[in-house]
Amino acid sequence: MIAPSDNSLFPGRLLAISEPHLIERYNKALEGFGYKPVSLKKFSIDLCGYSPEVAKALKDPQYLDPGGVNRRFIILSPEQAKLPSLQTSFSNTQDLMQEFFNRNLRALHALTIKDVVFGEIEDSIFEVSDIDDLLSIEQVEFKVSTPEGLPAKTAKLKMMIDRLLKEPDAWRDDAMLKDMVKIAIQTGDIRDNELLPSEVLFRHETYWSSHFGGIYVFNDDPQTTVICDPSAQGFRKSRPWQVSYIDISDQRRVYSFLEETGRLDPPRGSWIERSGLLELRLHMNAAWLAAVEGEDLPSSLPEKTWSNRWIRNHKDFVEDEGTIPLLKWVNSQVSNWSNIDMDDIHPSKRFVLCRANPDHQDMELVNRLISDYLPFDFLTRFLFNKPNFNRDHEEWPGAYKKFVADAVGEYYLNGKVDMRSRLFH
Repeated sequence: MIAPSDNSLFPGRLLAISEPHLIERYNKALEGFGYKPVSLKKFSIDLCGYSPEVAKALKDPQYLDPGGVNRRFIILSPEQAKLPSLQTSFSNTQDLMQEFFNRNLRALHALTIKDVVFGEIEDSIFEVSDIDDLLSIEQVEFKVSTPEGLPAKTAKLKMMIDRLLKEPDAWRDDAMLKDMVKIAIQTGDIRDNELLPSEVLFRHETYWSSHFGGIYVFNDDPQTTVICDPSAQGFRKSRPWQVSYIDISDQRRVYSFLEETGRLDPPRGSWIERSGLLELRLHMNAAWLAAVEGEDLPSSLPEKTWSNRWIRNHKDFVEDEGTIPLLKWVNSQVSNWSNIDMDDIHPSKRFVLCRANPDHQDMELVNRLISDYLPFDFLTRFLFNKPNFNRDHEEWPGAYKKFVADAVGEYYLNGKVDMRSRLFH
C-alpha cells in the first residue's frame, strides 16, 4: 500500500504516499486541523505523518507541531511505526508514538483500512512560557479522531451493547436499536474489528525539549535535574525545592552529574577496543579540522593514511586544538586503563572520551547531550541528535557535506543495526 521512499540521507527514511485515496484521506485530516487540502500528487511522511512536501505547500513547517506543544499526528498506515520522527519539539515524541502504535496496533490496523487516523498528543499545557510549564507535564493523552468519527462511534456502540446486555428492557428501545444498526454499518462488527485505541495515556518523563534553545530534563525520583542555558525563563526559580539546575555550558558539572547518576560509560578498554568509537572520533576530528581550514578531505571514513599524513603536516594546529593528541594517548593505554584519570583531563575534552551507559534507560538522551559538545562527531549527532545534525548540514561547505553523506551512507544506511550496536551498545 505504501512504498518506502528513496534511501536519501536527508531527511531520512520516509514513506512515499502517491495513491489517490491515501492523499484524499490525508487532506481530510488536514481539514480536521483547519488547513486547506494540498494539491500534491505525491509526498512522503514520517512516523507522525509529518511531510516536508506538505509543510512547504502549506508554508507552515510547524503544521503538526503548533506552539511546540500538543503534537499532532496523522496515521495513514501502521507501517509508519517503523519510521523516524523528523521534526519534534520533544525528544520522547518518537518513543511515545511508537508505544502508542505497539499498544494499539490491532485498532490502528482496523481503522486505517477504512479511514485516516489523526489527533493530538495532549498534555496539561497549551504554551511554554517558562521552565515550570515543561515541568508540569507529567503524562500525555492521545486524542484520536477520524473524519468519519469511527472511534467515537465505536465507543457509543460499545455503550449501547453494554446497555442491551445489562438492562432487561433495553431491547424495547427502538430508537437505540436503529442507532446501533446505523453505526454498525459504518464500524462493522466491533467484536472482531477493534476500532477504539485502548491505551492512550502515557508517562512523560526524561526528555529533551527544543524550547529555550534546547533543554534537558532528567528525573531521578524525587530529584529532577534541568540542563539548559541559564537565560531560560525560570532557570533556578521554577520549583527550586525539587529541581537542580545546571548551566549547559558548564561541562564539568554536566559530566559530574551524568557520571554520578550512572548515565555515562567512561573510558574503559572493555568498550573502547571493541567499539572503535574513539578511533572513529579521531578520524572525524581530523576531517572536521581540514574542512575548517578549507583543505582537501579524505575519500572515506576512516582513511588512516590520509589522517596520519594530514595530522603530521598540521602538527602545531592539531596540538593546539588538543582533541587528536588526547585520543591518541587514551588509545595507547590499552594495557592499563587505570592510567586515565578524568580529573586530569580538561572538562571541555572529557566527553570526547565517553559515551552513554548502554544499560541505562536514558542512553539515547545522554548520547544526544554528549553530541552537543562534539560538533565534529557527525555519526553520534546523526543517530541521536537529528535537529543539530540537520542544522549543521545547512552550514557545511559542499565538500564536507559530501564526505559526511558518504560516511553516514557507508556506516549507517548500509548497516544501520550493526553500526549502532557496535559503537553504542
